[in-house]
Amino acid sequence: MATATKTNPAAAKAAPAAAAETLTPTRAYLTATLDEDSGEVIETPMFRYLPGHPRQVRFDAKAGQFNVGGITPLGPKLAFIPVALRIFEDDILNMGRKTWAELFFVDAGGAVCAVLFHGYSVENLQKLNAELFYDDLRLVDVVLTVKATKKENKKVGGTYYIAEFEYVPAAEAEVAARQQFAEDFPLFREETLTGTADLRIVQGYRLPEGREPQPQPAQLAAAEVVSQ
Repeated sequence: MATATKTNPAAAKAAPAAAAETLTPTRAYLTATLDEDSGEVIETPMFRYLPGHPRQVRFDAKAGQFNVGGITPLGPKLAFIPVALRIFEDDILNMGRKTWAELFFVDAGGAVCAVLFHGYSVENLQKLNAELFYDDLRLVDVVLTVKATKKENKKVGGTYYIAEFEYVPAAEAEVAARQQFAEDFPLFREETLTGTADLRIVQGYRLPEGREPQPQPAQLAAAEVVSQ
């Protein structure tokens, strides 16, 4: 998606080439270039996203590896700045009702991705969120490093992996680009959208207009959504 803003063609042609490099886009996630022939400023998003269908990054808790779509390996560690996230309880992907963390981020190629965690991994993320609160930060303000850590199942034997999280504050410009993108585009995944989720933590996550679930009176009375 690119947009064009009309400028004076004669003035644009007369401006030195260096001036094109100083163009300021209207939003932090856009890049601005000058078409010297037409005098138009062309704005192009740095991120690619098909609404409702982010690239799927999976955490294989049996192997302790991340992958794209169950095929392309990414290794045992990921680092990214969350664009949006929600921690919620729901029955999704035919796995029964569990507590989940769904995080959206931009990969090195500019594609918007989504990754899911559940179980102890979600507990670890919630603990980190509490630490960030006292540092006056949110999960969408930091570079998260997610590492697969091996654990032993002493009851039945064998091993499994959980996700552990570390962080450093992210660059303000990088955070601004992602948060403005989240303001302009609803970030969600069709496969995990049921309308029955109990939300616990929401940052940047929102649905398209008309897709928001309509809670019942009893749910309204009991629900407590933490939005930071």
